[in-house]
Amino acid sequence: MKQFIRKADIILFAVLVVIGLAASAALSLSHSAAGGDAKVVIESGGDLYATYPLAEDRVIVVPAPKQNRMDAPSVSSDEPASAQYDYYNVVTVSGGAVSVTEASCKNQVCVKHGSISAAGESIVCLPNRLVVRIEAGQKGGGYDSVTS
Repeated sequence: MKQFIRKADIILFAVLVVIGLAASAALSLSHSAAGGDAKVVIESGGDLYATYPLAEDRVIVVPAPKQNRMDAPSVSSDEPASAQYDYYNVVTVSGGAVSVTEASCKNQVCVKHGSISAAGESIVCLPNRLVVRIEAGQKGGGYDSVTS
């Protein structure tokens, strides 16, 4: 009877698994280390709404594109966002992480998503056409995309 798996096959398999895990860990660490110059990019209705540094804590009320930004009332800390806009999202940047803490949409998927903190991650609210993503501020050395 012929033996299908040999000792060399097992060693080769173990070496390939170790190399794969090491490469995965290295890419994950370099991808999640956005650095101090990472930025939060907010798009509303397909247009750039604002860009903020990830290191600075702030709360941003983003009106949905259904309402003209020029006609939208100014943001007041005394009134909740629900009293100021018909359709809106509240984006909170705190402690190096970004989350959507309040939204006018019915399904609340963007609010339930939780916070993001690594470059390349994003939160999307389809009903309000909002995209919040983190971009690394470092120049060069990063991957444009990963394909399988």
